[in-house]
Amino acid sequence: MGDANLTIADRIQDRLETLTRAERQLAHSILENYPASGLGPISTLANDAEVSTPTVARMVQKLGFKGYPEFQAELREELKAKVKNPIAKHDTWAEGAPSGHMLNRFTEAVIDNIRHSLGQIDTGDFDAACAQLADTSARLHIVGGRITHTMAEYLFLHMQMIRPDVTHIQSTSNAWPHYLLDVKPGDTFVIFDVRRYESNTLKLAEMAHQRGARIILFTDQWRSPVHRLADISFSSRIVVPSAWDSAATTLLLIETMIAAVQDLNWEDTKNRMQTLEDMFDQTKLFRKFT
Repeated sequence: MGDANLTIADRIQDRLETLTRAERQLAHSILENYPASGLGPISTLANDAEVSTPTVARMVQKLGFKGYPEFQAELREELKAKVKNPIAKHDTWAEGAPSGHMLNRFTEAVIDNIRHSLGQIDTGDFDAACAQLADTSARLHIVGGRITHTMAEYLFLHMQMIRPDVTHIQSTSNAWPHYLLDVKPGDTFVIFDVRRYESNTLKLAEMAHQRGARIILFTDQWRSPVHRLADISFSSRIVVPSAWDSAATTLLLIETMIAAVQDLNWEDTKNRMQTLEDMFDQTKLFRKFT
């Protein structure tokens, strides 16, 4: 089988765009508690995902398996390999805490998310995105949602120091259409959109795309609808043992991108940072200990 070196999660990711709505719902359910989610009867998996049993059978075949038993056998092999993995066998991440402690369970999940997400990233896409962010001939617009606005603001604050002509648009604001008035072809939009995907964000992306803007998307493993409009997309695994999704992998990508763009524009960035420090000295914003 051509997918022999791919995990089932990898196969799902590769085929997301070909899945029907019901199959995407099933994929979401499988990945949320992966790989244990598919170890029970086919009817249990279908009920958990709120889809029909034939939907499960069809998607299993789309993933390259002859049937559900072969799909389950592959999941069991993945589970065995995970147990044998040196990192999975690590007793604790936080010394003094048992392996089942939340600190260790959460850390294990985050590290697994990071490893899997980085394995899916095309370094050429990453470099191209950094070059776009560093391109001062075009304006840069950064957009976040109800939760992701914190990551958008973090990126905006650093980009504002690194280069000129950076705008932070809050998609939850009724005033965001005003920001589109001066958008020109070739401008760059960095958009953050993870589940639950926001209607305002998609509409903003559609209008920016119509005006000829380039879109860089940060999303999750299931991919925001903005993915269809984006020039470059970065999908991060976000599931952790919590009622909330994890932003750790996305933040890692953001911080790495900030470092790369800083290097690309270093001479200009250095001058801007020096000017900013002089302003801080004049305003006495920060205490000095020398």
